[in-house]
Amino acid sequence: METTSTPPLSGRKAQAARNDQVILEAARAVFVADPGAPISAVAERAKVGISALYRRYPSKEDLLRKLCSDGLKTYIVAAERALADEGDAWTSFAAFVRDVVDADTHSLTINLAGAFTPDESLYRDSAHASELTVQIFDRAAQAGALRPGLDVADVTMVFELLASAHLGDEARTFEIRRRYLTLLLDALHLPSAPPLPGPPPSVEEVNERWNT
Repeated sequence: METTSTPPLSGRKAQAARNDQVILEAARAVFVADPGAPISAVAERAKVGISALYRRYPSKEDLLRKLCSDGLKTYIVAAERALADEGDAWTSFAAFVRDVVDADTHSLTINLAGAFTPDESLYRDSAHASELTVQIFDRAAQAGALRPGLDVADVTMVFELLASAHLGDEARTFEIRRRYLTLLLDALHLPSAPPLPGPPPSVEEVNERWNT
């Protein structure tokens, strides 16, 4: 059977792609640390001229939208991978949660929500990500793998709680998050437990943070 492959990028295009990746990595580091930082801080960290940055991203909002779009796409890939796993419902649920925590997509949410105006593409991807999460959650719940009284919105807050943990360097932060993720997964997996206090977060409460 014949296979097709994507032709390699030309030297100039390959360099442009590398430059773009450097800019996005720098932007993530700068804006997660300080959402109010100027776009010039990104250029300085990426070691590119401000004009080169503006050619790719005409405004700070464009750059923030791109970061969040990439984060959502990473989340969606993890969710689709979990749904494609037809094995044990708890195992695929736990693997999904670990993938999302390791990808650190929710550092963008807790730091950038309200810092820019989302566009239709972001709303569409966000809705798709939510639908996939509900499917993963419902499958685990129907299998009796989740603590009674849990809501799918609780999973989102678990992601954000773990994303807020920062200690030492990147490697130490990863260790700390994995430590507390293990504890939280045990709590989510209880076959029986007393009722949780208070209601889970509502859709309105979660979405309100994105209003600028």
